[in-house]
Parts: sequence; structure tokens; C-alpha cells
Amino acid sequence: MDNLLNDSITENDPTMTDRRKVLVAGLGLAAASLFSRIATAAPAQQAGQAPGGAQGATGANSPQRAARTERRRLGALEVSALGFGCMNVAGMYNLPIDRQEAIRLIRAAYDRGVTFFDTAEVYGPFLSEEMVGEALGPVRDQVVIGTKFGFNITPEGQVRPGLNSRPEHIRRATEGSLRRLKTDRIDLLYQHRVDPAVPIEDVAGTVQELIREGKVRHFGLSAAGGATIRRAHKVQQVTAVQNEYSVWTRDPELEALPTCEELGIGFVPWSPLGMGYLTGTITPMTTLRAEDLRSTFPRFTPDARRANWAIVELLQRVAARKQATPAQVGLAWLLARKPWIVPIYGTTTQRHMEQNMDALKIQLTASEMKEIEDGFAQIRVQGARSTNAMLAEIDIGAKLGTSSKGGNGISPLPPKPKQ
Repeated sequence: MDNLLNDSITENDPTMTDRRKVLVAGLGLAAASLFSRIATAAPAQQAGQAPGGAQGATGANSPQRAARTERRRLGALEVSALGFGCMNVAGMYNLPIDRQEAIRLIRAAYDRGVTFFDTAEVYGPFLSEEMVGEALGPVRDQVVIGTKFGFNITPEGQVRPGLNSRPEHIRRATEGSLRRLKTDRIDLLYQHRVDPAVPIEDVAGTVQELIREGKVRHFGLSAAGGATIRRAHKVQQVTAVQNEYSVWTRDPELEALPTCEELGIGFVPWSPLGMGYLTGTITPMTTLRAEDLRSTFPRFTPDARRANWAIVELLQRVAARKQATPAQVGLAWLLARKPWIVPIYGTTTQRHMEQNMDALKIQLTASEMKEIEDGFAQIRVQGARSTNAMLAEIDIGAKLGTSSKGGNGISPLPPKPKQ
């Protein structure tokens, strides 16, 4: 799940509007599911090998490669320091944008230097993966594509109640993602939400089989706490953990980040700009449309936005001295936290994409980092970051007020072998 800048809403495609309504309705049935939503020593890439691990195209007919920009490692995966989240183009906070415009935007992000693209089957459902597959097909060997399974989605795109990480469902979801992405392998396959009915060992084992078959290259977890990460990592190496993390959402600092650092796992913050709030474009006076998922979040009520505005002002003060935007400072803050953190921002306009990429030019000093930390420590964030139903789907240890230390997380333990 990924960040949004406060882009304009596109309503000129009734088909896309209908698809988003299907998703929102399905998420209501699914108890308001969230989506309706140390750099490790890794082997150097072989000459001619693309970031995703496949041999890169060469010769006069090869696609133009993306402009070189800062790179980071998620485990053994080399990716651009900023990734592009492709949820917003399929609609969640806004309505879906025109398909061809989405394809142009994704390709523009690649041309700007992005090699890491994030999507999921539930975005649309399926619409985001279709857009990503069409946009990146010509440059497939030069990019890393991550997608996710875990919601209870039928092959026809109906979102049913609850989660589903049963092995047979993972396989069916993976085949669908491969088809929509127009590729023969998924570079990074995440479990989107930890399933309380399926042992994480079974999930990791199924993805391990897919890796051996060549359909998947790396395994990831989303919204996972420390105990679940450790259990999964014992079965199949976890390459990346993707949890919500930003200046005003610090939940991963309790368990996820220390666990990733210990095990050499990369970390991918989603909603790195607080679902658009930290950009300063969503003020207390902003009216959120009824179809905007944020309108249901306690942190986005007018009163909460008013109470939390001091966080935006803190970023604005630093940004003014850097001749930057609050969004750029928010991304630069994440990049400065650890060298194995790769934020994925989301937007529906090329202008905001370009602005976000310019965050790579912002170098925060130690005193500026301290200023942000000290300023934030004096602010009590008002409102939960999501609804109670959505937070219930977040793993133990991956949300404030919970801890998986000494426990097993939300995932059940495998049955004990018979004596």
C-alpha cells in the first residue's frame, strides 16, 4: 500500500469507475480490508544482468535503459533508491486514471531512473497489474517488479470476505499475476497480509516451491511483525518486508526494523508520505470525497488533521531551508534512516513523480535529522492510522500497542507432527 500525493480525480472513464466500485464493495464484505487495500553483503551482479536477475537486452534493438540513479539493496536485490507504487493509478484514494495515462506515467518513472515497481492483485482488482505489465513489457529485463497475494479474490476479480494464503490459492494467484504482468517470473512476491488461518511456514514453503520452479525470485512479507518475519525466514529467506512507515507512523521501529537489520532483510515503507498528508496538500479544510478511503480513517477527520498539522509545519520549516518541499524532506528522512530502506511513493501525475524523485538530491544533516526527531517527540499524533477492522488485519508486533516478542504473531503454528 503506497503513498498518494493529492492529485486531481479523473472521472472520464466509466469502466474504471465501475471497477473501483467493485473493489470498494468487495472490501466492505471483507470487513473493510485494508486495500480495497544493513545492507547485506550480496553477490555483485554479473555483467549484462538486469536488476531483476534476468539477462538484460543488448544490441541495437534493445530498449533504452533508464537513467542511472542511486541504487540500494533489498537483500540480494539491487533496486533504485526510490520505488514507484502502482496502487494509486488503479484507484483507491482517487478514481483510476486513464489506462494510457497510467502506462505513460509508469514509463516516465522508469525513464527518470526508477527500476523498482510495486503492485498487487487486489489493486483494481487486477487493474494495476495489467497497467504495469503493459507499461514495463518493453523494458522488463531492466526492472524489478514486486506484487502481492493474500486477499480472498476470485479469478473473476471478486473480493470475498477475509484473507486467503492457502497454498493452492497462492499458486492460483501467482499464475494470474504472471499472466497480467506479461512476464515469466515475479521478482519479489509478497504475502500482502498475514493470514491468521494459515501457518506462515506453509506460506513460505509454497513460495519456496515457486522459487524453485523459476516463477518467483524473492519472497517478501507485508504488514508483518518480528515473530512472523523470523518464522518465515527460517523456511525461506525473506528479501524484503513492506510495512507502513513515515515521519508520523513509527510502528515498524518497535519490531520490524530491528528484525530486518538483524537478519539482513530490506525494508520497503509504504505510504512514506502519510497517504498524502505529509505533503501539506491535505489541509484541515480539505474535503475528502466519499469514495476516498482516507475519509474513513480516524487520522483524517478534520479535527485530527488540524491537531496533527504541527507535523507538516515541522517538515515545512526544514524544507524551506533546503529549498525543497515537505514531501521531499519526508522521503529524504526515510532514506537517511537506514541504507537498506527503499520507500515506494505513489502518485497519478508526472509532475509529482518528478518532485518525489528530486528527494534523492536532498541530504539531511545530523542536526536536521535531530530537529525532526525532537520536533516529532513533542507532538502527539491524533487518530488511528486506519479503521479498527483494517488494523485487525495487521500482524501482532506490526502495530502500536502490540508485541510479538515471546510469541508467534497472528499466524497459527503448524500442527505438531504425530508421534
